Amino acid sequence: MNITEKLDVRLMRVDFAATNKEDALRQMAAIAAQSAILADKGGDVLYRHLAEREAAVTTGLGNGVAIPHARMSGLEDFVLFVLIAPRGVDFEALDKRRVHVFFVVFAPGDRVPEHLQLLAAISRLLSQDAIRREMLKTTDPSILYEIVGRAIDQGSELPSKDETMKLLYLILYYEDDLQAVLEFLIDQGIEGASVIESKGMGAYVSTIPLFAGLLRFMREDRNASHTIMALIPARHEKVILQGIEKITGDLDQKQGAMMMTMDLSFHKGTMSMI
Repeated sequence: MNITEKLDVRLMRVDFAATNKEDALRQMAAIAAQSAILADKGGDVLYRHLAEREAAVTTGLGNGVAIPHARMSGLEDFVLFVLIAPRGVDFEALDKRRVHVFFVVFAPGDRVPEHLQLLAAISRLLSQDAIRREMLKTTDPSILYEIVGRAIDQGSELPSKDETMKLLYLILYYEDDLQAVLEFLIDQGIEGASVIESKGMGAYVSTIPLFAGLLRFMREDRNASHTIMALIPARHEKVILQGIEKITGDLDQKQGAMMMTMDLSFHKGTMSMI
């Protein structure tokens, strides 16, 4: 999906202000209702969809960022826009900080894989400090549109059913990397993976009488790990492996993760979560 093409610059605001979360959601709904795609829904309907999503869990991700979003049946396309709140809004974010950057998304109800890709791409974009700072400095919606368009990852095409796939194994000993890697895989069009809770050999060595006293000399954070298994398109293998190393660091230099890919002579079925 070309995210930039979905952005509606006419809905962008660089002077957004709201007294609280409910007020912010109502204003977002009123702004969204100005879109041709959403015009027949009305502000009250749009507000209700946003509020229902927020009731499940806040979309205020922390670091001054929120991605309010809703899926609605009958939409012909995505509606995306960005709001900058210079003074911030108390949006009940996970880190309790005020939110200054809102990336609002309305998605067709029958396009879940694209919706997930979109959210992952936006999350990765807004996790970059330099991009957030540049967005917060702008005082012109058209410049804000250009900043987002220049910076955002255009995403990847979803793999077709008959293309060559490879099996990715990724073993992570650091919990912090797991969520970022999974977001990245979704952004790359990987609809599902199996995440296995695993253990390093240190957990077993400690039970062998000969080595029982050695556990205190081993890294305890290397005893538990997560193993990710996923099918990835062979044509995107290099991009995906490079993207993972941007998250984990150079695996030739840093311990704590290992990845490998394997050719497949046969596969049938899916790990898709959709």
